[in-house]
Formats: sequence, structure tokens, C-alpha cells
Amino acid sequence: MTQFLPPNLLALFAPRDPIPYLPPVSKLPHEKKNGGYIGVGGFLKYFEDPKDTPPPVRVETREERLERRRRERAEQVAYKLEQEIAVWDPAGIPNVTADPFKTLFVARINYDTSESKLRREFEVYGPVKKIVVIHNTINGKPRGYAFIEYEHERDMHCK
Repeated sequence: MTQFLPPNLLALFAPRDPIPYLPPVSKLPHEKKNGGYIGVGGFLKYFEDPKDTPPPVRVETREERLERRRRERAEQVAYKLEQEIAVWDPAGIPNVTADPFKTLFVARINYDTSESKLRREFEVYGPVKKIVVIHNTINGKPRGYAFIEYEHERDMHCK
């Protein structure tokens, strides 16, 4: 059946030349005589002296590193808090209300609510001395709560 194949494919099926016999160069492994195993005793002179060996370097584990970073962050926060407490002056805040017993805290107000709208809604109960809408220090947008200080304490308790 292969006689009908083209010559280029027939060449793929042609037998190769036989491998020439070469006599072995040396003895076979089982015929050789060996000296046996000698171990590492002959190489001990190449090792360094244990007295000259530097102490091993201690590498911190992942848990120790995380604990160290947590401790450092806590120290930084405590230091920063200490510095801010030392600088803080409650008498120097311009928007602070004078009397906390006459001050009403209003939360969850719309961000578009202005001081004039709050004044109009809360002057129904009595004269308002001051309104402070809290704004974000970074971008100046309202935070959604305000402090309303009345002239008299009884006006704050009216419904």
C-alpha cells in the first residue's frame, strides 16, 4: 500500500542506517572498584570556625510587624491628640454658643437649609440669639446639623 505514496512521504518511512558498535571506553559501573562513601569529614577544614560565625539576624514575623505598626500608629495618634489638646483654646472659638442651657441641637437637616430658613422656623418659639450651622472644614459644605441659641431658656422648651 505504501508503494503508491509520493516520494517525499515515502522517504519518511525509509529505514535508517544501523548504529555502529563502539567498544566501552572504561569498565562498567559494577566492575569498577570504588573507595566507598567518605562523608563530610574531608570537607570540615573548609567550614568556618563557629567562634567566627556572626549571630543570626532576627527577622520579625508578620504578626510582630503588624503589632509594631499598630503600636506606632497609636503612639502617633496619642502624640497628635496631646499636641491638639495643648493648643486648644475653647474661649477663642468664634462660632461657639455662650450658654449651653439656652442652646438647641438640631440634627438631620437638609444640606440646602440656610440659617435664615432655620431662623424663620425656630423664631416661632421665641427670639433666637444665634444660629450656627456646622460646615465641613475641608470643602465648606454643611454637615447636616446646627446649634440654635435662644435668648431665654424657657423659649427653647416650648413646643
